[in-house]
Amino acid sequence: MCKEIDGVAYDTAKSTIDKKFTYGAPGDPCGYEETLYITSDGRYFIYTYGGKKSKYPEENVTPIERDDVKSWILSH
Repeated sequence: MCKEIDGVAYDTAKSTIDKKFTYGAPGDPCGYEETLYITSDGRYFIYTYGGKKSKYPEENVTPIERDDVKSWILSH
């Protein structure tokens, strides 16, 4: 997925996975994934996607500040 936010392109195909959290079994309509990516220029973003009944029924990208990454990881 590629999404431009405030003039910055966040592309899962061109970025590196740093951390991934998966909730539920494959095919679970309530299951979802949250994946932390880092771009080649050091920007972090979270890619989210899940089943129809999950809190992420549509894929999305959300930028996250470097200072907030540790807190995000520890919250899981």
